[in-house]
Amino acid sequence: MLKKTNRNASRQKRHQRIRNKISGTPERPRLSVFRSGLHIYAQIIDDVNANTLVSASSISLKLDKGGDIDAAKQVGTEVAKKALDAEIKTVVFDRSGYLYHGRIKALAEAAREAGLEF
Repeated sequence: MLKKTNRNASRQKRHQRIRNKISGTPERPRLSVFRSGLHIYAQIIDDVNANTLVSASSISLKLDKGGDIDAAKQVGTEVAKKALDAEIKTVVFDRSGYLYHGRIKALAEAAREAGLEF
């Protein structure tokens, strides 16, 4: 008999496998993305010092629709602008176990276009 696992538990397992391989350093911090049904969040983290350097979300931007691709693009450009202001140019992208398509892809591409390198 097969056990049923829910989607989020599978995502968390994938995220743990990813996190075992990548880590943010002060020279190259980690750009972590979280998406919920209504909003999307991004933060740049220095894992060595356990410090969040920059963050942006669809809530902080006060968007009407925070859970669509347009909101993800806006969050991506905002987090990139804040990172460049904090003199962060290169990051490691952490998709948090989500598939690289849709909102995650839109956020990543918008951050790249705004000047972040990863």
